[in-house]
Amino acid sequence: MAQKNIEGKVALVTGASSGMGKDFAQALLNEGMTVYVAARRLAQMDDLKALGAIAVKMDITNDSDIKALVETIKADHGGLDLLVNNAGFGIYGAIEDTSIDDARYQFEVNLFGLARLTQLLLPDMRNRKAGTIINISSMGGKVYTPLGAWYHATKYALEGWSDCLRLELKPFGINVVIIEPGVIHTEFGNVMIGPMVKRSGEGAYSAMTMSLAAASEKAFSKGDASPPEVITKLVLKAAKAPRPKTRYVAGKYAAPMIFIRKWFGDRVFDAIVMSQVK
Repeated sequence: MAQKNIEGKVALVTGASSGMGKDFAQALLNEGMTVYVAARRLAQMDDLKALGAIAVKMDITNDSDIKALVETIKADHGGLDLLVNNAGFGIYGAIEDTSIDDARYQFEVNLFGLARLTQLLLPDMRNRKAGTIINISSMGGKVYTPLGAWYHATKYALEGWSDCLRLELKPFGINVVIIEPGVIHTEFGNVMIGPMVKRSGEGAYSAMTMSLAAASEKAFSKGDASPPEVITKLVLKAAKAPRPKTRYVAGKYAAPMIFIRKWFGDRVFDAIVMSQVK
């Protein structure tokens, strides 16, 4: 099947100050797209600006920031052809030790901010009856680990939200794609481990916490984790496909872990996961 030509089209990548988001943006620029990049850390997108990206400071939990970005895109280009919802992070710690305020913030970043941005960009896509929305989920939207309840809850929610959105937008010719990365070499591990140890490194869950911290540090190291490029390839594949798949999976552990959970059931999956945090 012939690929769509995305040269000259307009894209937005959120969470573009590092990791996968930065790599997505570079790849889309190389394809000749006009690329908006958004993140809280504006200075960390200077390299993307030098390549031609339009960098905007945006906190995904701030409605005013989101509205301002959407208005800028509409004023300058009339709307988007491609939205890559990549901004997100992971709160880890025992459920008992994690405040509900922290849990709410996890949902604000990983789900509600993404949803608000998408809502505001949809009318232009719908009027043009064209566009692709790529939501970066995680293998954590299909599987689970101890101490990751709130992170997994947001990714499970994003999966269901994306499925509903796909059906709603089908009559308007808009594609909705979910990408489920495995363990990728990004800042995720560094952002996750320290706060997790602070929350649950002492007390009833300390042994599990320290074991998971050690396993995570090894998994997210450069030698063990997959490079961001493996997910960038899927973003480009979905962006260029006239009829993209609803889901793409790549990155270390993702496909086998999802397979085991689906076909062998929860008890077997539980045993495999817990064997890693003894």
